[in-house]
Amino acid sequence: MTRDARFEDAAEAPLALRAQTPEDVTVLAALVQDAVLSVTEIRYDRRGRRLALLLNRFRWEDRAEEEGRPYERVRALLVVSDVTGVASLGLDRRDADTVLSILDLAWEPGSDGTGRVVITLAGDGAIAASVECLGIDLRDVTRPYRAVSGKRPVHPG
Repeated sequence: MTRDARFEDAAEAPLALRAQTPEDVTVLAALVQDAVLSVTEIRYDRRGRRLALLLNRFRWEDRAEEEGRPYERVRALLVVSDVTGVASLGLDRRDADTVLSILDLAWEPGSDGTGRVVITLAGDGAIAASVECLGIDLRDVTRPYRAVSGKRPVHPG
């Protein structure tokens, strides 16, 4: 019988981080790289001015390889706050079977503290959220589980 991994197994707590500076975004970008999600797990709350993505995040911060344990993923919420508009490129929101993979998360500053949060996806897709100010939260919401592939994501280059 197999069981899901637990945060205690890795001696680490669930992540709960907030990015409010460009340097903070760099940290979140590293943590969400290779996260996968369905197009149905993206929500833009126009009234609440939030863009939320429910991710299956690869646990880059885990030391599974060093400790001889299986690689893990965890469900996590990525929430962009103070959103004034959202645009996407290369996404078919009607295709519920489409699986997206995050390559990068970036901040593009505008004037007077405004700017855009850009989520770059594999396959030339992107989601851009125009914001009044920089505010991105990343929070793990489930226990970690063994990565289905059993492998660490690899990037040719």
